[in-house]
Amino acid sequence: MYTLLVNGTNVTVEEDRMLIDVLRNDLGLKSVKDGCSEGACGTCTVLIDGKATKACVQKVSKMEGKSIVTVEGLSDREKEVFVYAFGEAGAVQCGFCIPGMVMCAKGLIDQNPDPTRDEAAFAIRGNICRCTGYKKIIDAILLAAKLFREDAKDLKAPVVDHIGQRAHRVDVPEKVLGYGEYVDDMEVEGMIYGSAIRTPYPRARVLSIDKSEALALPGVRAVLTADDVPGGNKVGHLKKDWDTMIPVGEITRYVGDAVCLVAADTPEILEEAKKLVKIEYEELPGVFSPQEALKPDAPLVHETGNVLAHEHLVRGDAKKAIENSKYVVTKEYYTPFTEHAFLEPECSIAIVDREKEEALIYSSDQGTYDTQHECSGMLGWERSKVHVINKLVGGGFGGKEDMSVQHHAALLAYHTGKPVKVKLTRKESIMIHPKRHPAWMEFTTACDENGYLTGMTAKVITDTGAYASLGGPVLQRLCTHAAGPYNYQNIDIDGTAVYTNNPPAGAFRGFGVTQSCFATECNLNLLAEMVGITPWEIRYRNAIRPGQELPNGQIASPGTALAETLEAVKEIYDSHPYVGIGCAMKNAGVGVGLPDWGRCRMTIEGGKVHVRSGASCIGQGLGTVLEQVVCEALGVTGDRVVYVAAETNLAPDSGTTSGSRQTLVTGEAARRACMDILEDLKGGKTLEDLNGKEYYGEYLAATDPMGCGKKNPVSHVAYGYATQVVCLNEDGTIEKVVAAHDVGKAINPLSVEGQIEGGVVMSLGYALTEDFPLDHGKPLAKFGTLGLFRADKTPPVESIIVEENKDPLAYGAVGIGEITSIPTAPAVQGAYYKFDGKFRTTLPLEDTAYRKSKK
Repeated sequence: MYTLLVNGTNVTVEEDRMLIDVLRNDLGLKSVKDGCSEGACGTCTVLIDGKATKACVQKVSKMEGKSIVTVEGLSDREKEVFVYAFGEAGAVQCGFCIPGMVMCAKGLIDQNPDPTRDEAAFAIRGNICRCTGYKKIIDAILLAAKLFREDAKDLKAPVVDHIGQRAHRVDVPEKVLGYGEYVDDMEVEGMIYGSAIRTPYPRARVLSIDKSEALALPGVRAVLTADDVPGGNKVGHLKKDWDTMIPVGEITRYVGDAVCLVAADTPEILEEAKKLVKIEYEELPGVFSPQEALKPDAPLVHETGNVLAHEHLVRGDAKKAIENSKYVVTKEYYTPFTEHAFLEPECSIAIVDREKEEALIYSSDQGTYDTQHECSGMLGWERSKVHVINKLVGGGFGGKEDMSVQHHAALLAYHTGKPVKVKLTRKESIMIHPKRHPAWMEFTTACDENGYLTGMTAKVITDTGAYASLGGPVLQRLCTHAAGPYNYQNIDIDGTAVYTNNPPAGAFRGFGVTQSCFATECNLNLLAEMVGITPWEIRYRNAIRPGQELPNGQIASPGTALAETLEAVKEIYDSHPYVGIGCAMKNAGVGVGLPDWGRCRMTIEGGKVHVRSGASCIGQGLGTVLEQVVCEALGVTGDRVVYVAAETNLAPDSGTTSGSRQTLVTGEAARRACMDILEDLKGGKTLEDLNGKEYYGEYLAATDPMGCGKKNPVSHVAYGYATQVVCLNEDGTIEKVVAAHDVGKAINPLSVEGQIEGGVVMSLGYALTEDFPLDHGKPLAKFGTLGLFRADKTPPVESIIVEENKDPLAYGAVGIGEITSIPTAPAVQGAYYKFDGKFRTTLPLEDTAYRKSKK
C-alpha cells in the first residue's frame, strides 16, 4: 500500500506499478501522455517535488511522501498564462508533447522567474517535439515567465477575423491543458484490449497456429487468424498487397507482419495470452537491399516480382545537351531510411454492431475516408456502414497514412461484440509503420560557360520495403521534381522502386523530393565551382521565373517567387564564411491528372457557421486555416465559427492530409461554400436568419496526366518555392538556419513560421544525426537512439515569408507542410563543403561536429 500526494490530494495505491499507469488509468489525468514508455520522449512529464520527471519510468513505491503535480493541478492563474503564452507564441501544433513541455516550464519558472533562452531550452532538453523545432515552445516559456513577473491580467486570445492574421490556433486550450482527447485518452464502457502477434522473421512460411492455450486463459475474448477475416484480407493505400494477417501456409514479408490477433479484458491478460499462442515457422532467406532484390535469382517478396514501380521521364534531348555542354558533373548519392518519430503512437478504438452491420472507428490517422475504405473492404461491408472519427492526431508527417491498428481494432470488435482498443507500443510503431525511402542516386548535371543549366540525367533506385504503401507515388514525385525549380528542359530521369524484406517505406514529409533535391542541389555547387561563380549565383541565374518553363514543361505561374526567396537570403549568404544554400520546389495537391477534390460542408446552427470536412488535422492547423477563411469571406469573427474534427458520413471526403494539399484544396472549398452563404446574407439578413441551412463547397484541383503529350502540361495546380541557408560556427556546429519560403499567401503567418521551423529542424536531423539501423530487416533503434534533435542542441531558425501570389484560388495560399524539409540537407552539405572542403554524398553526413566517420 502506497500513499501519494497528487495535485494536492492524497491517493492510495495498493500495488507497486508505474506512476503513469496510476495517473492516467486510476486518476484519469489524461494530460500525462504515453509517448514511448521508455523515458525517452518526455510526453509524460510531471513535477515531483517541483522537479520535472518522466512518469513512465517511475515506480509508485518511489513516490511515497512526494508531491506530484500534473497540468490538471495547475492553478487557474497558471492555466490562463500558459494557454495564452503558448497560443500567442504559436507553440502548439499536434499538441501531444505540450502538457509535458508546460510542466517543464512551470518547474523552471518556479525556481527561476526570469530565465534566459538557453535556460529555457535546457529545461526542456529531455522532451522531444517533432512538430515545432522548439523555437516557439521556448518563446512561449519566456513569454509565460514575463507574464507572471508582470502580473499581466485579462489574457485572452485576440479575436480572429481575417486571413494573414497571426491567430491563436483554435485547439490551443485543449492541447495546453491536456483535456483534448487523443484516442488513447478515451474511456469507453465495456472496452477490452487488442494486439497483434507478429512474426520474428522477415521472411518465413507460417506452418501452423495453435491458439488453444490462449483461448483457455480466463479473460481472453478472441484469438483470430486470417481465416477470421470476413471480407478481403488484403489492405493497402493504393495497391492492396498488405495482409491484415499472414495466413497459414503463406510467407511473411517483414518483421512487422501480423500473424494473429488477440483480444482480452485487460492489457495484462492480453500480454500473457500472446505468449501462449504457439506459431510454427519455416524461416526462409530474404532480400535486404534493392540491389539484392533485383538479382535474377532473388527470392520474391511478392509473387508479382520485386519491382513495385518504374518511372522514366524524358523531355528534350538530355544526352545531346550534356555532350554539348561546357561543364558536366556526375555524382552518386545515398539517402537513408528515416523514422517519422511522431509523438503519439498509433491507436484506434472500434465499436461494431454485427446485426446492423455498422462500425464506429475512432482513429489517429491522416485520412478518415482512407480508413473507412480499407476497413469496410476488410469487413466486407458497404463503406457507409463504417463511420470513422478523427480524435486529436499527435503528428503524422506521412507516417499515419497507412493502416496500422484501425483494421485490427475493427476486426476484433466485429468478433467479440465489445469496444476494442488497439494501441502500438513505441517499439511496435518503430518496427511497423512505413519510413522514408532510402535512395541510391546517380545524377549528371550540365551547364554552359556562364552557368546556365542545359540538361540532366538521373538513375534512381529506392527501397520500398515489404509493401507498396505509397512507394509508387513517392518515386514519381522524386523523379518529377528531380530537375529542381530551374529553367531548362532537357531531362532524362529513370527511377525504380524495389520491394525488399525491410520495413515498408511510404510517405514522409517531402514525399521523395527530399531525396532527389539532395542530389540535384549538391551537383549545382560543383558546377558553380567550375564556372567560377557562387552557389547562390548559379541558382539565381537559373531560378524559374513567372512565364518560364519548368523542366516538366509547366509554365510558371505569375505568383512564382523563387528569385525573391534567393534575394531574401543574399545578404546573409554573402556575409558568412561557412555557408551552404539549397533551393526547392514542392507541389501543392496530388496533381498529375489524378482526381483531387477539396470538399466542405457548412451548417448554420445558433447563428454560427459549423465547418465540417473529412480532411484530417494532424498538427498543421487546418481548423484554424478554415476558421480564418470563413472569417475573411463572410466578414465575421472567429466566435461565429465552429470547426468540427474530421469524420466520415457527416463531413464530405476531402482526401488525405498529404501532398501539402489541404490549405489550398479544402481552403478553396470552404471559400466557395462561403460565397453561397454570402448570397443568402444579402438584403440585411444575419446568420441567425439562416439557422438550419446547409451549404456545400467543393473544388477540383484539375491537372494533366503524366505523358499527356501537351507541350505545356499543368502537372500541379500550384507550387511552393524555397531557399534555405545554413551557417556554421568556427567549431563546425550550426550557427543558424535562414529559411525563405514563397508560400503564395500566408493564411496564418504564425503557423507558417512554425511549419518552417519544425520542418527545418526535422531535416537537420535527417542531414546530421538521425539513423535507422537495420540488421537483416530488423530495426535496432529505440526512440531515444534515433538521433532526434533536442531543444538545447537545436540552432536558431529564422523564417522569411515571401508572398507574391495574387491568385484568388484559396486567397493565394500554397501548402507549406512538406517543402520546409526539402532543401535543408543540401544546404547543410554545402556549408560543410565550404567549411572543410570535403564533398559528402551520403546522409547523415559523416565527420561533422554531430557525427564522426564510421571506422
